[in-house]
Amino acid sequence: MIMLTEKIAVIYGGAGPVGAAMARGFARNGARVHLAGRTEQTLRAVADSIPDGAATPHVVDALDREAVDGFVGRVLAAEGRIDISANVIGVGDVQRPLLEIDPDEFVHPIATMARTQFLTTRAVAPAMIEQGGGVILAFGGSGPQTVPGLGGFKIALDTLEGIRRQWAVELGPHGIRVITLKSGGIGEALPDSMPAADRRQLLDSLTAPTLLGRLATLADVGNVASFAASDLAASITSTELNISCGATPT
Repeated sequence: MIMLTEKIAVIYGGAGPVGAAMARGFARNGARVHLAGRTEQTLRAVADSIPDGAATPHVVDALDREAVDGFVGRVLAAEGRIDISANVIGVGDVQRPLLEIDPDEFVHPIATMARTQFLTTRAVAPAMIEQGGGVILAFGGSGPQTVPGLGGFKIALDTLEGIRRQWAVELGPHGIRVITLKSGGIGEALPDSMPAADRRQLLDSLTAPTLLGRLATLADVGNVASFAASDLAASITSTELNISCGATPT
C-alpha cells in the first residue's frame, strides 16, 4: 500500500540513521522528501541512496531561526505545500550522573531540544494551517521511569513531550497532528566508533526489558513513521507511538 502519494516531507537531521530511515520510508510510500542537516556530504549520500530523485538535500542549522524559516520558504516555493515535518536532530547530550556533570552540559540537550522543536514547528505551522492540515513528527518519547547516568537527556525527552502536547492542542483545530515515535533504543543507530564490548553490553541491556526479545529496527522506524504521517492515522494526535517492542509499556 502506497500511503504518502504526492505528500511533501521535510526531515531535520535527515542524514542521521533515524532521519535517513524516515526518509526512505516516506519515499518508498510515495512522498517527496527534503533532507535538512548541517553536513552536505552526508545529506547527499542519503539523498543519492533514495531512488528516482525523491530526496533533495539542504544544508540547514535547525537551531537557527533564519535558516529554518528560509528552508521552509524555499520548499514551499518549490513544492507549494509541506505535509510532513519531522525533527530528529541530535541534542548533544552528555550522559553522566548528575553529581558528575557540568551545569552547561546538563542544560545543553534540554535547551537544544526546546529550541529546535519550537523553531521547526513554528516555521511550518502557518503553511499547514493555510492548507488545512499536516503532520508534525518527533522521535524520542518519555515516561515516568529513568535510569542513572543520563545527565540532561531524559529531561530533554520530557521537554519534547511537553512541547508536543502544547503544539497539538494549539494546532489540532487546524487539522494538524503532532506525534512522537517512542523507542527503547535502536541498535542499528549506535555509532560505529563504539567499542565492541561496550556495544554488546548496551545492546543486551536495551534488549533485556523488551517483550519481543528484540529492539526496533531502522526499518520499523521508517514503516511506523510513514503510517503516522499518512491519512490512515488521521485520528491520531497528541500521543506517542510506542515502538519499544514492549520495553516501555504504556
